[in-house]
Amino acid sequence: MNIAFRLHRAARGYASCFFALLFSSISLSAQSSNPDLLLLNAHVVTMNDRQPSAQAIATQGDRILWVGSTDEAKRLYPKPARTMDLHGATVLPGIIDAHTHLINLGESLVRLNLKDIPDEKEIIERVKQRAASAASGEWILGWGWDEGKWASNYPTNQALSAATPNNPVFLVGLHTFAAWANQRALELAGVNKDTEDPENGRILRDEKTGEPTGILLNRAQDLVAKRIPPMTLVQAKRGMQLAARECVRNGLTSVHEAKVTPLMVQAFHELLSEGHMPLRVYAMLDGADKHVVDEWLKRGPEIDPHHQLTIRSFKLFADGALGSRGAALLEPYSDAPQTKGVMTTPEADVYDLTRRALHAGFQVCTHAIGDAANRSVLNAYERAEKEVPDAHDPRLRVEHAQVLAPEDIPRFAKLGVIASMQPTHATSDMAWAEKRLGPERAKYAYAWRSVKDSGAHLPLSSDFPGETLNPHYGIYAAITRQDAQGNPPGGWHAEQRLTLEEGLRGYTVEAAYAEFEESNKGSIEKGKLADLTVVAKDVTKIPPPEILSIRVLKTFVGLAVWIEPKGLGKMLGDSTAHSIRRKI
Repeated sequence: MNIAFRLHRAARGYASCFFALLFSSISLSAQSSNPDLLLLNAHVVTMNDRQPSAQAIATQGDRILWVGSTDEAKRLYPKPARTMDLHGATVLPGIIDAHTHLINLGESLVRLNLKDIPDEKEIIERVKQRAASAASGEWILGWGWDEGKWASNYPTNQALSAATPNNPVFLVGLHTFAAWANQRALELAGVNKDTEDPENGRILRDEKTGEPTGILLNRAQDLVAKRIPPMTLVQAKRGMQLAARECVRNGLTSVHEAKVTPLMVQAFHELLSEGHMPLRVYAMLDGADKHVVDEWLKRGPEIDPHHQLTIRSFKLFADGALGSRGAALLEPYSDAPQTKGVMTTPEADVYDLTRRALHAGFQVCTHAIGDAANRSVLNAYERAEKEVPDAHDPRLRVEHAQVLAPEDIPRFAKLGVIASMQPTHATSDMAWAEKRLGPERAKYAYAWRSVKDSGAHLPLSSDFPGETLNPHYGIYAAITRQDAQGNPPGGWHAEQRLTLEEGLRGYTVEAAYAEFEESNKGSIEKGKLADLTVVAKDVTKIPPPEILSIRVLKTFVGLAVWIEPKGLGKMLGDSTAHSIRRKI
């Protein structure tokens, strides 16, 4: 059922006496406080079943004080501290991206950006130009070449090495499951034909000589990456601040950061204390780092009463990526029958961390792409939940849940496991995914409808910077299963499409639930955080292709507001509002 029809039916169906009682009670409580800000003349899509639509919102501090009609707002609050006329713009609950990589986005804003460059020669030319302005021996770092599209014909490093003989080069793939290194980088790392493949990783080699070609898959990337000078705290703060600003500019108010390091945690804390982090962050600790795990299990979760930075989950990787054939499948790849992919974390290890995490009050979020990896993670979760039956509301998560065996789909709801999925993964991968999987397995790939219908919670996200962070592209992909050009007609495996309402819920209500914040985020209603995304078009009334061109006008994150087109840093700007300003 589409949202426009649902709102119409709700408005028509409620008895007038019920509304009179409801709004009179709201009015009596609302009159006791004067709002700091009154938003008027808007189309408010609340995602609140009890009050699906409204025209006005009153906020006080960083909370929503009242929601209702413009006429009632003017009557209740004749003298607010500040009034903002939205002139018919649409207001959505603050958009929550449930799977992100802020630090990688920050790096991408300062590193060599190779995204959407399909030609090896052009990439090498870009690297050569960067090396021309670098000191001899300085690392040239880049990201964004598509390892999924290139997996059938990976480049070698011969031309790359010839173009950059004096600088080590390390180029991470778009989805971070492959890297391309020149000969100088391999030499510094001591990687040669005698180097054995590391556990859960692979060094691609020349078939005749056995020499490394420069392509490193999965954990093999670490052989070179560990030789790169570590990021400093100053660099981390700068990168994350730039990334957070880009998020707010695109209408995001919260993100779930999928793997944070101790350096990132320190950077987040310092940015918050300095007033330079405009985004709310739900952080997943690196579950593969034994020291981090042991330290945090002793400390316990860090629940922020101000909802700026909460740390209460661990991130694991069960397998690799489908594009690089690193995703662990139950049966061999259709286009590479010699392999089933790679399990990067054994089921026993997922179980062990999950068991310990549940005892300490932590959530576990495990990356699983292939059907074998998903089954393994579900098995581990099921065993851990039985082992710790008194764990309160664990909300264990599978990140991506990309390829599923049909018999495993109902297990998500049965076990209370959240399937955190990314709509644009399907539309980015559909050109080659069926080659990897074959037609039968492809029916249960990116199977949002099947997962949703099974009763599981389904938060949606982007996985940026591998995909665009613009949430409207994710919503469009979720409801069409088409690319931006409208291909394929009717959508790829269209039976797995979501409705518009379900797509919006995935980025609001469901994403809030996935971070234990459904009482504070995800809908526009009294008492919740004043996190709002204001857009120029009514998403409930436009044809799907127009969703791609929706422009964000304002993003409210509690007390702060970003206003287009003047840019980030614009705050509620009179003397009355000065006391509640916060730097962006």
